[in-house]
Amino acid sequence: MTQVFKTTLLMAGLTGIFMLVGYLFGGQSGMLIALGFGCVTNIFMYWFSDSLVLKMQGAKPLDGKYPEVERIVRDLAMRESMPMPKLYYVDTPIPNAFATGRSPQKAAVAVTSGIMEILTESELQAVLAHELGHVKNRDMLVSTIAACMAGAISYVTQFAFMFGGDRDSENSNPIAAVVAVILAPLAAMVIQMAISRAREYLADEHSAHTLGSGRELEGALMKLEQWKQSAPPLQPSPTEEATASLMFANMFSMRGLASLFSTHPSTEDRVRRLRSLDGRQ
Repeated sequence: MTQVFKTTLLMAGLTGIFMLVGYLFGGQSGMLIALGFGCVTNIFMYWFSDSLVLKMQGAKPLDGKYPEVERIVRDLAMRESMPMPKLYYVDTPIPNAFATGRSPQKAAVAVTSGIMEILTESELQAVLAHELGHVKNRDMLVSTIAACMAGAISYVTQFAFMFGGDRDSENSNPIAAVVAVILAPLAAMVIQMAISRAREYLADEHSAHTLGSGRELEGALMKLEQWKQSAPPLQPSPTEEATASLMFANMFSMRGLASLFSTHPSTEDRVRRLRSLDGRQ
């Protein structure tokens, strides 16, 4: 599917979910109000989704904090004849990185303080080359809108639960409770239709081809996987869960319905493909 079709699919899916909730709570009038709200939300997501994702992550402008990141990204962007993206960092011990933005001209790349502590400079270069692969492949818009959509659905689900009430309450709304239960898997299905795990493989390949080998990216993936295995199981917050598809690696323990939103292949599969690219088994 083209990026335009995927973006349209996500926006239509979000609008449809809003209309469903509006109809269940307010009939035809509620559905019309929800339609208007959905249209406004879609316009906002298209133009401001990158800023919203950065805010959701608590990202701050790099401003010289990690000069090696700016040096590496500038060199990689020059190699690819790409515009220099804006650079950010997120102050969290969880090692990760992500790219966002609706086009290469509006791109932003962010690293976490955690990933800066555990990777060598060559491994960091491989990860940043991966993120610029997302920029060059222009798959950021779909992923960024999907992240905002997941966040919006999370709030709608909480709204449905709130109005669903306790099943023992006289004022409980069983329809609202059912909506809350089915909304997450329905949203996951829409997101999974729009975001292919192949985008991670393509970005991995871009990194390997740019640097001439996938060894450093493999090393980065293995370090993040070791960090994940040694740390206590992490359960994502609603914001972290919503933006998980943008990340270089999934660092959370995704179980139950949350696992449906996973758009990352396993580290084992990514490493296997990198070794195959290098002619290693």
